[in-house]
Amino acid sequence: MKEISDIRQDYLLAELDETIVGDDPITFFTRWFAEAQKAEITEVNAMTLATVGIGNKPHARIVLLKGLEDDQFQFFTNYNSEKGMDIAHNPNVSLVFFWKELERQVRIEGRASVLPADKSDAYFYTRPAGSRLGAWASPQSKEIADRSILDINYIQYENEFRGTEIPRPGHWGGYAVNPTVIEFWQGRSNRMHDRIVFTKAPDGMWKKKRLAP
Repeated sequence: MKEISDIRQDYLLAELDETIVGDDPITFFTRWFAEAQKAEITEVNAMTLATVGIGNKPHARIVLLKGLEDDQFQFFTNYNSEKGMDIAHNPNVSLVFFWKELERQVRIEGRASVLPADKSDAYFYTRPAGSRLGAWASPQSKEIADRSILDINYIQYENEFRGTEIPRPGHWGGYAVNPTVIEFWQGRSNRMHDRIVFTKAPDGMWKKKRLAP
């Protein structure tokens, strides 16, 4: 096994300049996302969601991007989970996508807000029945005595909703992240990476600049 300090990889696939990125970071994100899909990257919509909880403690975990509408990044979860409680306390969040096969990273900062109920309903009813039951059965982020608690809960709700449409629980739904900073990172040789960052001005316009790696 290699020493951790000896693990390294040079990045040679592509470069990134201001002309390629253009002036609209949402449009360019959509382009990069499409290229990541074309590259058949597994879980292409997986992103790190970083939140800040009580006592200014940071928390991070992987969630799935489930929509990009009105220039906002959408995901769904249990409102009573750790991430949900963090967002209720402090709506400032950060998202990170890392597509290692393309040697690319996108970092996003913004504010999260709860999606309207009809948006959460619309997505919930596209989920498989098992996932909908799971939203009822799992008291996400809460301590449980053992795995059997989840199994018992799942069977309970499976029986309760048998033969009927499984409704969306009130504690489960979506968030939209309104971005204020979007940074595009393209790996380059010798760690001389390309970094181009957009920052949203008070008038809603995006300002673009290059950062040293």
